[in-house]
Amino acid sequence: MIRTILGSLVALAGAASAVLSPFRDWYRGRTGREYRVEDLFGGITATESGVLVSMLLPFLGAAVLVVLGVMLRSRLVVALAGLVVLGFTVLWMVRQGQAVGSLTVGGDGVGVGVVNAAAGGVLMLIGAVLMKGRRRRERERVPVEPYAAPAADQVDMWPPTQEPGMSTNTSPWPEPEVDPYTGPDPHDPRTRSYPQAPPGPGDPRDPVHPPRRPPEG
Repeated sequence: MIRTILGSLVALAGAASAVLSPFRDWYRGRTGREYRVEDLFGGITATESGVLVSMLLPFLGAAVLVVLGVMLRSRLVVALAGLVVLGFTVLWMVRQGQAVGSLTVGGDGVGVGVVNAAAGGVLMLIGAVLMKGRRRRERERVPVEPYAAPAADQVDMWPPTQEPGMSTNTSPWPEPEVDPYTGPDPHDPRTRSYPQAPPGPGDPRDPVHPPRRPPEG
């Protein structure tokens, strides 16, 4: 966080220096706003320039890029602004040297405006290095199910063996069939709920002593 604030302040200071430079002397008492931008591509002339079409134009554009880069915390945008300022400054020095034969520094030569422009571009690059870029948010990973969701009429066919049965079945073999329940075994003493007396006389279950009819009165 501290590096980001420090880098932003340095980059903004560089932008301010670059914007201020066209209003100061560039060469032999001539200010930067008196040079036309088109002279950088066609050759330096003595023609006066308007403010909006002078060297102030690319530096204003670079300052806007710096402000956007600071707001977006984009190191690339801030660095691009610094390269624009340095590029136009170097291009002016090349064209001015071609026009006068050679450049002289100090006195009646290159003025403080050029120094301000170059320093502004360097400060922008330093600010871009100091800034921390925005962290990319990691995309939330959606867990992928190993098996597709079953259809409404095939609930018991999932997963994973495709065998009939409950969904918790993971055996590769079919489930064993269970015999239907028919009640307790009457011959198994463990399933009797109460003791039974052996058949005796008068018991219809006794084949030797059939039941007798009551006497007729």
